[in-house]
Amino acid sequence: MPIDQFSYGLLTPVLAYAMSSVGSLLGLLLASRARLIGGRESRFWLAGAALAIGGTGIWTMHFIAMIGFAVEGTEIHYDVPLTAASALLAVAVVGAGLFLVFRGGEQGSRPIAGGEQGSRVVAGDRQGSHLIAGGVLTGLGVAGMHYLGMTGMRLDGHVSYDPVTVVLSVAIAIAAATAALWFSLRVRGALRTGGAALVMGAAVSGMHYTGMYAMAVEVHSGGTTVGGTEPIDFLVPLVVGVSVVTVGLLLAVLLSPSEGEVRAEREFQARMLGRERGAPEPDLFGTPRG
Repeated sequence: MPIDQFSYGLLTPVLAYAMSSVGSLLGLLLASRARLIGGRESRFWLAGAALAIGGTGIWTMHFIAMIGFAVEGTEIHYDVPLTAASALLAVAVVGAGLFLVFRGGEQGSRPIAGGEQGSRVVAGDRQGSHLIAGGVLTGLGVAGMHYLGMTGMRLDGHVSYDPVTVVLSVAIAIAAATAALWFSLRVRGALRTGGAALVMGAAVSGMHYTGMYAMAVEVHSGGTTVGGTEPIDFLVPLVVGVSVVTVGLLLAVLLSPSEGEVRAEREFQARMLGRERGAPEPDLFGTPRG
């Protein structure tokens, strides 16, 4: 039967891409705070980044795109527990990937015996291995979120998938996840962060629609009543929930100290610690006094 991915025209794909980009941007900003703060406090920033990227950037994008999905000859409803589980899975796997690559970055920054050049090679290998492992884990989880959400779809028909296109969608998910984790470690500056978020939004959208292209539906002729909940019924709680989470995380970023303020505070604390230990304080020209 004919499948329509864009039953509302360009409205749903454009909104889905916008939400994915916004969630990715917010997640990258939170990840940059985690890099800056470091230590145990960075875990809270990484959890916020996982919620922004996994919840808003990936799952919300997926669900908005599904609102525009229609199959001729049958209604489409969704199983609430499975749909909620797919959202939790998206946040969990992104969080796992972020914690994994940041742990690799922390280990890579520690001094290693064997000379400076050897230390850099070993540190780079550690960071690379953690990045690849995190990308594979997160990519498989994001693909799992997509197909778990599709399992929760209720319609009067039989759903099947083309294996080759499914594998392609999983490969795209792994590549997109690896790129997102690399961005979270490396990207700095407003312009580069915004560009990275747009790239992430395109990658997530590409994975979704590739996965949807793998789908085929054979509608039953009996006209059986479809169980579950209509997608439009999710819209109000979705809008409210995403708005609250996005505003809360954005306020956390805006109210947190800037990079310059954090560096100035650390320099001040280092100066005070040096004074307590009796180290001479540098004068205006940087030479020690006394």
